[in-house]
Amino acid sequence: MLIGIPKEIKDHEYRVGATPSGVRELVNAGHQILVQKDAGTAIDFTDDQYVKAGAKIVPSAKEVYGKADMILKVKEPQKSECDIIRKGQIIFSYLHLAAEPHLTKMLIKSGCIAIAFETVTAADRSLPLLAPMSEVAGKLSIQAGATALQKANGGRGVLLGGVPGVTRAKIVILGGGVAGTNAAKVAIGMGAEVVILDKSLPRIRYLCDIFGNSATVLYASIENIEKNVADADVVVGAVLIPGAAAPKLVSAKIVKKMKKGAVMVDISIDQGGCFETSKPTSHSNPTYVVDGVVHYCVTNMPGAVARTSTQALENSTLPFTLALASKGYKKALHNDKHLLAGLNVIDGKVTYKAVADALGYKFFEAEKLI
Repeated sequence: MLIGIPKEIKDHEYRVGATPSGVRELVNAGHQILVQKDAGTAIDFTDDQYVKAGAKIVPSAKEVYGKADMILKVKEPQKSECDIIRKGQIIFSYLHLAAEPHLTKMLIKSGCIAIAFETVTAADRSLPLLAPMSEVAGKLSIQAGATALQKANGGRGVLLGGVPGVTRAKIVILGGGVAGTNAAKVAIGMGAEVVILDKSLPRIRYLCDIFGNSATVLYASIENIEKNVADADVVVGAVLIPGAAAPKLVSAKIVKKMKKGAVMVDISIDQGGCFETSKPTSHSNPTYVVDGVVHYCVTNMPGAVARTSTQALENSTLPFTLALASKGYKKALHNDKHLLAGLNVIDGKVTYKAVADALGYKFFEAEKLI
């Protein structure tokens, strides 16, 4: 199969769909690879390295999309990319369609086969292609929160770990999944007071076991959320409903009760955000203020550490990329129900129920369309 790797064009997005090492694996399996010029240069993956791995360098995204059978990328296609997607072309990428009505409409119109990293599943019901970026985003959320909390950046001027004789910062994490757990690890390591809220009793027991007295783990009742968010210095939104829009756990009314200069970091923003006052931001302009509270809602947080993120993501995506390329998408999807769960759009039809429900499309069972 001819696989195309375009340069990412979202604001400050330096990740790339495959490293030279990954390209070598694909070439070794008998596939041809087109890489757009300078696709990985910003994170020290040079065009020469891709050529040595067996890829062909092409000058433009138009040529990549115009020739490749499958497009392997990181972030959802932007409008200029959607305009050149071909009918029957496989798009293998993060999509987050439940929060992207215009993108969904364009992918439907294109007639492509859109397979979303974030809805591919595993036998244990986890999301293996979302997990590495959730790990990165969780850890970054505390760094972002600590930076925004500095007075010069609009925050309260509080040090997360405090110093002897001075109260440390209180960090409240909504959601104890992969992102929330990694956020807690960094927050605890920095010496903050940490509260984690989750609704799954098995997960609550797990979090209590691994963190012990280092964190307070509570059931995510309305009262517990309201009380702890109002008293927090940093709130991290790390809630995920696979493929669906994130629930709004913190209302604008609660935000008004928060401390002036407190910080909210919404990791869930790719899925619409879990704070009522959230709106997407970029690395160029990451924060804004509502009722005195600093909001950090960057939609591609892992792009801030693009080299680490690219390598971590490829470790998870490569086996699925090889399956799609070597077997063809129909056989690969038919043989692997977990990869099939990643199919969101095919031939103008929506095949992921949470997306169809969120955006008002008719839902089609994927099995019947391949």
